[in-house]
Amino acid sequence: MSQASVRRKQNDQPALLDTELEHLPPDLRWREWVGRVEAVIFAAGEPVPRDVLARVVGKSCNLDLVIEDIRAELAGRPYELVSVAGGWQHRTKKAFADVIRGAFGTAAGQGAGSKELSQSEALVLMCIAYFQPITRGELSSFFGKEVSRDLIGVLRAQELIASGPRSPQPGAPYTYVTTKNFLSQFGFDTLRQLPDFEALEDAGLLSKEKLLAGGIPAGLANREGEDDVVEDQVS
Repeated sequence: MSQASVRRKQNDQPALLDTELEHLPPDLRWREWVGRVEAVIFAAGEPVPRDVLARVVGKSCNLDLVIEDIRAELAGRPYELVSVAGGWQHRTKKAFADVIRGAFGTAAGQGAGSKELSQSEALVLMCIAYFQPITRGELSSFFGKEVSRDLIGVLRAQELIASGPRSPQPGAPYTYVTTKNFLSQFGFDTLRQLPDFEALEDAGLLSKEKLLAGGIPAGLANREGEDDVVEDQVS
């Protein structure tokens, strides 16, 4: 290979990103780091985790302080930087939800392919969130009627749920778990932020008495608070 070919090949390779920026004074270095982090989050179509942001800043950069600075700069804007689904994402402030709905006919934060859930779809999704991994048969036992494959298909199509591990029950049926998109759509950073049972009881959406009386198969009621189990399902 000629020297000219070698030079062309070298020129085609992307230059390594200078993350330390030691040639800049501290204040300019910090502003560059802040700009880089905001640019990456702005360009991403989903929440950006810490490890991705760490690729564009120096080892001494405190990402939490960077996020605080960005949030402060957005204080008067109609959008903000929020922590959801294990990362950070720009989102329109809730105060502007009606404006966006009026303009586009969708709720703020909804994707073009998403639609508002029916009451039955929302209740099934809630049960999956609290009792995952859970089978369709177990969901049907909870509601006292069959949960259809079509209903499950709606939730899967919107990427709110996904297949979990096979159940140890006879026939090894599929189980269902929530996804990172579920966390993102509902503004949760982790499943630990789900409302507690007392709040759901007060709203009339769930009854511990029904759970303890056998409204769902034995063992599911004991899953309340098993954060380690449900956290694993969204990674």
